Amino acid sequence: MPDKFFGANGTAFSHKSVEWETPDWLFEKLDNEFHFTLDVCATDDNYKCERYYTTEDDGLAQDWGKETCFCNPPFGRGTLRDWLRKAIDSARKGATVVCLIPARTDTRFFHEFVMSAAEVRFVKGRIKFELDGKALAPAPFPSAIVVFRPFSLMRDDQRCPEFSSFDPRA
Repeated sequence: MPDKFFGANGTAFSHKSVEWETPDWLFEKLDNEFHFTLDVCATDDNYKCERYYTTEDDGLAQDWGKETCFCNPPFGRGTLRDWLRKAIDSARKGATVVCLIPARTDTRFFHEFVMSAAEVRFVKGRIKFELDGKALAPAPFPSAIVVFRPFSLMRDDQRCPEFSSFDPRA
């Protein structure tokens, strides 16, 4: 069953997959800062790094080592938690993981996982994700760039990531 998202005007956006392609311009802006070495959530058609994991590779089962990882995880129910948990575990082992996720600050997953990050950058405006390389209408949800750095994870009683606004067009 396709995922459906509804825009502000009530228009339904549907997608037969939970995989939403990151626009090249956004990835390039982040890559200029982080210098990614591994795309952990890719397909053979939309990978952003020379080294990448596809669904068949099962990125969740792989060791992300001390890589600098880009992670635009599937936005489906239940799967986002698994990817954020893996990002935290990998950061504890020395990886830097930069995730592009919906900024759903009212959800349990946001408080359970995102608040353990080193940085949370709320994206200004709505991202136009891509499908087969073509820009779609703006996403009907806000987005955040969440950065998990090695050994920077805080204990539950010390949660206080650095928050900022991120204007990808600037």
